[in-house]
Amino acid sequence: MSGEQQADRGALALMGLVVLTWGMSWVVMKAMTVYIGPVDLIAARYAVAFVFLWLVLRLKGGHLRPTPWKLSLGVAIFQTTGFQLLSQFSLQVGGAGKMVALAYTMPIWILLLSWPMLGQRPQKRHVMGMVPAILGLMLLIAPWKGMGGILGSVLATLSGVSWALGAIYSKQLFERHRVELLNATVWQCLLGVVIVLPLSFLIPQRSLVMEWQMFSGVLYLGVIATGVGWLLWMAVVSRVSATLAGMSSLGVPALTVLLAWLLLDEWPTQLELMGTGLILLGLFVVNWPSRSRKSKRT
Repeated sequence: MSGEQQADRGALALMGLVVLTWGMSWVVMKAMTVYIGPVDLIAARYAVAFVFLWLVLRLKGGHLRPTPWKLSLGVAIFQTTGFQLLSQFSLQVGGAGKMVALAYTMPIWILLLSWPMLGQRPQKRHVMGMVPAILGLMLLIAPWKGMGGILGSVLATLSGVSWALGAIYSKQLFERHRVELLNATVWQCLLGVVIVLPLSFLIPQRSLVMEWQMFSGVLYLGVIATGVGWLLWMAVVSRVSATLAGMSSLGVPALTVLLAWLLLDEWPTQLELMGTGLILLGLFVVNWPSRSRKSKRT
């Protein structure tokens, strides 16, 4: 087995763990809407994640060192906080299955943004994959229902755009600088708290419901979904192209739709099922390896 094949398999295994972790996290995020406000939840999960990952860093004998501030701030604004805030606000008004499908249009936005930002032109299969994905996006947003019915969909879609920008900045961070993965992740959690905490005092939210469900939810989102999950995600981004990393995450919306149906009793409509299916089809087409990649691995 070649070194490239071993790297691909390693990245695939990491991505599988990300799918399991983040698929469940969307269900937890939706369930938490009745216990804690969206901004408070993001601030709490990043505070927990920072403490957890800082302890991991110290146990490994490492020290918290600054990372290149421009790119790190770009990741923090668009991926660490922008994506999470927009997603959590979308869950205030929409179901987990539908919102995650819209947020995970992120790979499509990566394709569009990678051209001007990374110089990576979309290939023919990318364009082919965009057609069903965009059609599915329209079915899920359903603009004919009026603004009152599409607010959550718009927020979830914007969260995907924000995440795409953050993923591109992450790729640039690892390509241009010698950045230690764990240290960079700890910094992102710290920047997340610094950016979000002031907003929790400025944006009106529901009062905290001090039940065990809230505390267990914050711990899961902080330690598992944010701490472990983002560490795994940044490991994937550092090993493969931004486009491939985005495509490999398409299992998350599929798993979330299933979990939301089983655990939250969210029954998707026929249009929502069709829209989700078209988005997944588009992502699958985009993710299909090109002939050049196939030939390199044979």
